[in-house]
Amino acid sequence: METYIGVRFKKAGRIYHFSPGQLHIEKGQHVIVETARGMECGLVVIGPREGELAADAQPLKVVQRIANEHDLARVADNKKHEKEAYAICAKKIREHGLPMKLVDVEYTFDLNKIIFYFTADGRIDFRDLVKDLASVFRTRIELRQIGVRDEAKIMGGIGCCGRPLCCATFLGDFEPVSIRMAKEQNLSLNPTKISGICGRLMCCLKYESECYCNECPQKQKKVQPPQQGGRVVTMDGEGKVISLNQQRRTATILLDNSRTVVAAWEDVIEEEVETEEDNAQAKERVTENRDDTRRRSNQGGERRSARRERSEHTERPRRPRENRENNNRGRRSRRPRDARGERSSRPHNGPRRPKAPREKRENGQQRPSQPTQQEPKA
Repeated sequence: METYIGVRFKKAGRIYHFSPGQLHIEKGQHVIVETARGMECGLVVIGPREGELAADAQPLKVVQRIANEHDLARVADNKKHEKEAYAICAKKIREHGLPMKLVDVEYTFDLNKIIFYFTADGRIDFRDLVKDLASVFRTRIELRQIGVRDEAKIMGGIGCCGRPLCCATFLGDFEPVSIRMAKEQNLSLNPTKISGICGRLMCCLKYESECYCNECPQKQKKVQPPQQGGRVVTMDGEGKVISLNQQRRTATILLDNSRTVVAAWEDVIEEEVETEEDNAQAKERVTENRDDTRRRSNQGGERRSARRERSEHTERPRRPRENRENNNRGRRSRRPRDARGERSSRPHNGPRRPKAPREKRENGQQRPSQPTQQEPKA
C-alpha cells in the first residue's frame, strides 16, 4: 500500500498522481511538483489516499513543497505574459504566411519554456517561425499541433444543450465515441444534430450508452423491456407498443380503443399468441405428419421389393436366331482368313496383304484379268 494524491495542472486537464512524502497535504491546496517539462504548480483535486500501484508502473515522484503566496503570484504573472506572447506569435505567423491557427500559449512555472498550441490541416514547416520567436523571448520555444477536440477543450464554449462544454469543465480524457452509440439510442443520424462545436460526435453520447446494453450495472435484469411493435396487456387494456424509453424504463402503448398510454415495464405483460389448446393442436399435427411420413416410406419400400421380385421371376424374351446371326455378322472382323478358315494375325507394323479379287472371294473362281471380246452379230 502506498499513499498518493491527485494533482491537476489545468482546469479540465488530466489528473496525475504524486507521493505527498512527509508533507500534510489536503484537497484544494496548490503544490509545486517536478514533471517532464520542469517544475510546475498544480491543484490538488484528490486528497491523500492509499492504494496499490500497478506492477509495471513507475515509482511516484514526491511533492517538492506546498505553494506559497510568492508562487501563486508568479503563476498569475505568467498568465499576463501569456497574453503578450500570444499577440507576438500571431503577428509572426501572419508575416510568414503560414496556414496555421494559434490557439493558446502556456508558460512553464520556472519560465524555461514557452509552448504554443496551434491547429492546421496538414504538416507545417515552422522552422523560421521558431527562430524569430526564440530571438524575441530568449528562451526555449515549443510549437505543438493539436486536434479540433483539444481546441474546443482549451477555448471552451456553450453546447447545444445550453450548458458549458463538458470537455472544458470536467472531462479529463476524451473517450472514443462511435456512430453505433447513436443508433442504439434511437437518435437521429443527422451529423448536424449529433455533432458538437468541434465537428466530432458529441461526448455525451457515451454517458447513456451503457444503459442500452447488458453491461449496465444498475440495470434490472429480471424485468425485460417489451418488444417494440408487439402486443401487450396493461391495466388499461390491450394494445401495441409504439416506442420505448430506456432511461425511464417506460413504454408508450397504443390501445385498441385508439388511446395512448405510458406504462412502466413492470406493469406491462406481453400477450401470448399461442394458447394451450393451440400448442396441443400443433403437437397433434406434428405427430400426424410424422406418422404419414413413416407410412409413405413403408409403402415405398414394399413397392420396391415387389418390383425386384417380379424382375427376378420374369424371363427375358429371347431374340430370333436370324436376328442374332445378322447382329453377329455385323460384328465380324475385316481381317482376311487363311486356308484353314482361321483368322490370321499380322503384326501391327507389318506389310499389308493384297486383297483377292471380288469374284474369287464371292464364287471361289478367279475373275479374268482382261475382258473377252464379244463376237459380232450376224
